[in-house]
Amino acid sequence: MTASTSRVIFQLAKAPDYRFPDVELAGPEGLLAVGGDLNTGRLLAAYQHGIFPWYSEDQPILWWSPDPRAVLLPDKLKISRSLSKTIRKNIFRMTLDQQFERVIQACANTRRGNTETGTWITPEMMNAYIKLHETGYAHSVEVWYDDKLVGGLYGIALGKAFFGESMFSHMTDASKVGFCFLVRQLDRWGYHFIDCQVESAHLASLGAEPTPRNQFIDMLNQALKHEDRPAHWAADLEQIF
Repeated sequence: MTASTSRVIFQLAKAPDYRFPDVELAGPEGLLAVGGDLNTGRLLAAYQHGIFPWYSEDQPILWWSPDPRAVLLPDKLKISRSLSKTIRKNIFRMTLDQQFERVIQACANTRRGNTETGTWITPEMMNAYIKLHETGYAHSVEVWYDDKLVGGLYGIALGKAFFGESMFSHMTDASKVGFCFLVRQLDRWGYHFIDCQVESAHLASLGAEPTPRNQFIDMLNQALKHEDRPAHWAADLEQIF
């Protein structure tokens, strides 16, 4: 995403003022505000209002709420024939919240190696999400092949909503298998949806669908009626199928 210059960008106040503008005031690309900080209180306030930070190392903190939003409902998960074959081979083992720092570092390294997009997972971002993990709000999925960490993803859980942030893969289908495992686990726990933020062919292939922002906010408000349960997760799902 790139910042639009055709509108006034809201400047966020300093902590402890965590108020955000209404998401309907976001620009055409979804840019809503600039500045502030990445402390735990502000990040949680952002996600509670359907907003997330996304910026590169040479930019100030940018806050986004795109329209439409990419959302995956657990019962709409798509598993292709080839991915199904990989899952049935049972070559990967999945864990939750065992190696959060390694997962977010691997996601950053993968993005940093992409010369087209670079990475928004700056050191400042990593530190902020590690703190969220320590407080029980940020979670990771680890995908193992033998004893090697070969894939994973991380995101934020609030109420019965999960906000996916990034994933990485060092083996074919590793991150996809981890994602499918997470969706099935969240469905088992009664989560309403997985927020995938921005549309992409990769996420669409797994079942994410474009959702109007106002509809997403309604879904989010329903999910947030459930109590937050910040804690490190332990999987109780034995298999994806």
